[in-house]
Amino acid sequence: MGGSNVRTTSNRRTAHTRVHSNGRYDTTTERPQFTRRTALRLIVLALAAGCGESKHKFESIDVSGADWGQDFHLRDPQGRARTLADFRGKAVLVFFGFTQCPDVCPTALARAAEVKRLLGDDAARLQVIFVTIDPERDPPSVLNDYTHAFDPSFLGLWGDASATQAAARDFKVYYRKVPTGASYTMDHSTISYAFDPSGRLRLAIQHSQSAASVAADLRALLHEVTT
Repeated sequence: MGGSNVRTTSNRRTAHTRVHSNGRYDTTTERPQFTRRTALRLIVLALAAGCGESKHKFESIDVSGADWGQDFHLRDPQGRARTLADFRGKAVLVFFGFTQCPDVCPTALARAAEVKRLLGDDAARLQVIFVTIDPERDPPSVLNDYTHAFDPSFLGLWGDASATQAAARDFKVYYRKVPTGASYTMDHSTISYAFDPSGRLRLAIQHSQSAASVAADLRALLHEVTT
């Protein structure tokens, strides 16, 4: 369901790590091998896209000019159709996850809340979007309560199985169900994406980045002078 990316199986709260026979790391909080692979892949995509629109030296991976992650067609908790055009004039931070995620998703949203605080006067020009990859267990009311627990301005978006798959594919996001006895968890990507106020995909933000570095990158996008 979707493209390859940094991924984590979010079904344990402890940072237990196993190393498989093929050398692959498996941990709930960090997967260094996947992180390096994803960073390299995104850097190659960025070079192919001809990045370099800003003079700011981004801590995030600059993917300016990418021909993917251009838009989404999802719904908000009130059932209204939403696309990137709705947020024109703001920097948009997008993360794919699910509300029962025990570690990566709340960490990403907590960082986003801190980023907003660090932006100070620019905070009103940031829109954080959380796209559920588990619409089966994330109805609109649950999604709304979850995002608002981090910040009242954060917006949860959802779609049916087909719309979710399409959005994930367009953003090169990996996800899949992982059975856990009578239930399941979700294995998924950990990259966040940032759009500039013109609605262009600009940055791929790794899960390990600090709130301060993300805030600095977003501030640069908000204050870019385009010609």
